Order: sequence, then structure tokens, then C-alpha cells
Amino acid sequence: MALFKKKAAPEVNEPMDLDSVMKKFDRESNTRIWEGVPKIIVNCILATFSVFCIYVTLFATWLDEIRLTSFMAFIMFIGFLVFPAKKGKQKTNYMPWYDILLMTAGTGSFLYYTVNATEIVSRFKISSIEVVIGIVGILCLAELCRRSVGLPILCVAGALLVYALIWGSTNPDIFARITENVRVLFYSKEGILSTPINVCSKYIVMFIIFGAFLERTGIADFFIQIANALVGRFSGGPAKVAVVASALEGMVSGSSVANTVGSGAVTIPLMKKTGYKPEFAAAAEASASTGGQIMPPIMGAAAFLMAETVGVPYSNIVVKAILPAVLYFAGVFITVHLEAKKEGLRGLTKEELPRLKPLLKKTYLLLPLILLVYLVGTSKRSIAYAAAIAIVVAIVVSLFNKEHRITPKRILEALAAGGQGMITVASACGVAGIVAGIIGVTGLAYMLFNGIVALAGNQVIVALFLTMLCCIILGMGVPTTANYCIMAATCAPILVQMGVPMIAAHFFVFYFGIVADLTPPVALAAYAGAAIAQANPMKTALTSTKLAIGAFIVPYVFALNPAMLFIDTSIGEVILICITSLIGIFGVSTSLEGYFMHRMTWYERIISAVGGLLLIYPGLLTDVIGLALVGTVLVIELLTKKKYRTLAQ
Repeated sequence: MALFKKKAAPEVNEPMDLDSVMKKFDRESNTRIWEGVPKIIVNCILATFSVFCIYVTLFATWLDEIRLTSFMAFIMFIGFLVFPAKKGKQKTNYMPWYDILLMTAGTGSFLYYTVNATEIVSRFKISSIEVVIGIVGILCLAELCRRSVGLPILCVAGALLVYALIWGSTNPDIFARITENVRVLFYSKEGILSTPINVCSKYIVMFIIFGAFLERTGIADFFIQIANALVGRFSGGPAKVAVVASALEGMVSGSSVANTVGSGAVTIPLMKKTGYKPEFAAAAEASASTGGQIMPPIMGAAAFLMAETVGVPYSNIVVKAILPAVLYFAGVFITVHLEAKKEGLRGLTKEELPRLKPLLKKTYLLLPLILLVYLVGTSKRSIAYAAAIAIVVAIVVSLFNKEHRITPKRILEALAAGGQGMITVASACGVAGIVAGIIGVTGLAYMLFNGIVALAGNQVIVALFLTMLCCIILGMGVPTTANYCIMAATCAPILVQMGVPMIAAHFFVFYFGIVADLTPPVALAAYAGAAIAQANPMKTALTSTKLAIGAFIVPYVFALNPAMLFIDTSIGEVILICITSLIGIFGVSTSLEGYFMHRMTWYERIISAVGGLLLIYPGLLTDVIGLALVGTVLVIELLTKKKYRTLAQ
């Protein structure tokens, strides 16, 4: 591909076609071109959808089947309105006849269910015409998912659907098999209308709309500037800025690729100018941006699904996610620091740094986010109510910033952006519901469990490794929310059956689904960063995997010992776990980078890695041994440094 050919590095100030990068690696950016009056009409339709979602979520008391099918009907309508059939050059203000046909058929299928929901729910069987309507609805949803999400999730769903039709039933009548599958997948709460789309329409939609309003307050630029002011002056400052800014943006971002391109457009050229190699600069941004998906409180909206699936309060999910996220970003931050020290890289000059004092005056921009977290954790009202209040507060705080004041026009833009942002998530959640429905009805989950148990030989660590491979493969190219839906339906139950606590099992599969964005061969975030840095994509992906080592280690730790997730621990144990884990991630990072106070020998790297891993694993004995090993490396480094000084004199 032309984008991946080796090119001369562009100048830092050279304009970069970020739109082309986004369209190449982010399906959500491949939208139809509307201009003039048609664009205004489309934006009004999208904004109307957002208002509809807010009303239904906060005030309506409709039957679930009516609420969910009307939501999906809207998704079908705006989805085909926004996403064209293929990438490439498009005619402005043009919609081909087949898209109009698909839009009408998809919308009509779900609206039929909406109008007749009460009558359909009251009976067990469906008519022949309803079978056809259900098939049309499923196929239109699949096509919309292909356009907005991509093929990987459809390949999984398609393979499972073929299995369900051919081997999933003993009924010799093929029409009876088709009828039963359509009934389950389209007309019951075990398929498209299952937990993923239910949570999507009740909670996620509100947070996507909230994110659209928050973006218009200028908070993304504020995060980058505050990160520059805090860490930009230190050695290798731009890379540290990327880590800090992406961690902050990750609290509200829902896309690894969008996060990489958004902040990477600023940080990657600066990193290259400072002296970082292109592959490392792109990898640092990609790994930090992907980590944003595991950063509480939003966690790519998967936190809401996890709370609903596991059956615990959302605030509990957020609290348990804190330490693993801190360890992840600590590992990335330490590694970029060590790389800077090893290569002798400088930080930003005083003239290049923004002034901290003026930035502190803009901390009011954080008020909507702070209020959201507070309301979610303490209010007896719903999560959607908290998001609605946060939207109002975002509009209010924007009034104090002339550059980003949310005017009535921007309110319409934010509502339209929120409506458009729902298309990808909803279509992916709908297909994820199909995957979960087939697995549940055919008993595939039980077969998968038996297969992994047979291979693992009742060894939990082997089962964890096999589950990790499944998660990385199934998570390739799949958005965060749908990614978790698939993992929760296929892989998490296996670990629960093996004795892993439910919450730890769900965190495990969520983490390894996310790192698929960094792991070759389908490392979309890494490839997007490589395109900006003009770097080798495969080297960038491999470097990203090294930087994100915390995401590969920490899940094993909390799966084997859930104390890291604050399960069955005391305050003292929590403090000890935090301290030892941070020291441990430092030990592992120095080993991978091969640098501490100077370049490390091979045996120092081994000792440091073993000591770090022991410290990350909670337990008094492992902590003592790990601390002794890392301490030994520290002593060796100090003695070597002293020796070099003596020789120099």
C-alpha cells in the first residue's frame, strides 16, 4: 500500500492530510459527502435522533421491544444516509438507488416490529412474512456494520450463523431451522435486542452525546497543553506529553484510532523533531491512545456494558479499573523516559512550552467530567441522568471561553455528531448480539469451554493464555464496545468456569480485546500512528506491543490474584499492592528497554524482568524476592556508574 512505503520524514510544520489517515484506518470517518442544504437537512435528522434518544432514555416508559426496535429503525435510516457502500471518490450530495432501497428495507423491518411489538411478544411463533422481514432486517444490519465497522466482526457472525443453520439443530426441515434462528436473533431478547443494544440505547448513547458536547468546549486542546506544561520540559518531553494527554483524553475518547490521529498530529512530529525514531514516536502515541480505552471512568463505553453484564454498580467497575490503568500508563511513561535517556534526547525549550498559570484558569473545563464521575458514584439517579446533567454543565462552562463557546449552532452540531457517533456503536452492538445469541442457542460456549479445558489440562495459566489468543484474534479491527460484547459472550464464561472471579474474567478479556489494536497483523492504531510518522507499520506495531507490555502482564496478575482489583483486600494491602506493582512495572520496563542508569547487560535485564514480574504479582513472598532482585540490579548499576566515573577521572 502506498501509504506504507518508506518516505522522507515530513517537516514538523508541514501540513498533513489527517482526513486520509482517518479514512484509511477508521471506518467511522468514511462518511458520505453532504454539502449545502442537504448537509443541513442530514444534520437536523442526526440531531433529531440524539434528541429522541435523550427523551426515550430519560422520560419514556415504553415496552423494551418498542424502545429497542424504534432505536434500531432510526439507526438503519441514518446509517445508510451517512455511510456509503465503499471508500474512494464520491459524488457530493449523491445517494444511489440501492442505498435508498437498503435504508427503506432496514428501517421498515425494525419499524414493523415496533408497530406490532405487543402482538408479536404475546405469541411464540412468527409467520412466514415475519421470517422474511426478520431476514431483511438482519441482512441490512450486517451491511451497515460492514460499512461502518468492517469485516472482522461480520466474519465471526457469519461463520456462527452458518454453523447454527447447518449443525446447530437436529431438525431436518431447513425452513424450520431458518425460522427458529430468525425468531431468536430478530424477534427475541437473545439476539439483536439483547444486552449490548439495550445498554447501548440506555447508557452509551448519552455518553456519546456528552462526549460530542465536551469536545466542543476545547477540552482536547486543553489536555495537550496541560500535558505540555507539566512534562514537556523533561527529557524526551513530547513523548511524555503524548502519554499524559492520551491518558486524559482516554477518559472521554471511544476510539483508539481517533485518539492516535487526534493527538498524534501534534505529538508525533514533535517527538521526531526531539530525536525519537519514527517507529518509536508512532508507537508511543498509539500505545498511549489505545490505553485510553482502559482508562476510567468511560473505558470506551465498555464500563457500562461490563456493569450490566457482571451485575455490579458502574462505580465499582471504575474503581477496580484504576490500578491496572495506572500500571499500564506507568509502563509506557517509564519506557519513553528510558528511551530518551538512552538516546540523550532533550525536552522542549522554555519558548516552546505553554505557560501553566493561564492554563490553570481553564481547569473549569474539567467540571463536567468531575460532576459526571461524582453523580455516577453518589447519586441514586440513573447513569443516563448523570450524563444529561453533565451535558448541560458542558454547555454552561463553554460560555466562559470565547473560542469554544457553545452557541445554538454548535448545539445542533454536537447533537448531530452524537447521533452520527451512535451508528458504528449500535450496528456493532447489534451484530455482537447476534454472535451472543447464536453461541447461547447452539451451546457453542459449552463446546468452546470443553475445548480449552481439554487443551489446558485444568491448568488455569494455560487456559488464560489460550483465552488471550482468542481475544486478540476476535478483537482485530473491532470497536471497543462490540469487542467487549464478543469477549463477554465467548471467552469470559470459560475463565469463570475455570475458577477465575467473574469481574476479573471480564477485565481479562476486555484488556486483551483492546490490545488487538496494537498487536500485528491488524494493529489499526499502530498503523495510523505509522502513517503520520512516515514509519514502517510492522516495526511500529511491534514497538507498540513492547510499550504496552503492562496490558499483557497485568491481566494475568489480577486473574490469578484478584487483589489487584481490590477484591477481598484491606486498605493496607491495597497501598502495598500499588507500591510494589509500580516498582515491578519499572523493573519490567527497564528490562525491555535495556537501559537503567546506563545500558544493561543481558543478565541484568533477566534479573530485572523476573524481579519486576514477582513484584507485580500480589503476595508477601513474591514482593520480598522481587524487591531483592530489583534492588540487586540497582546496586549493580550504582557500582558500575561509580566505576565509570573513576575511570573517567
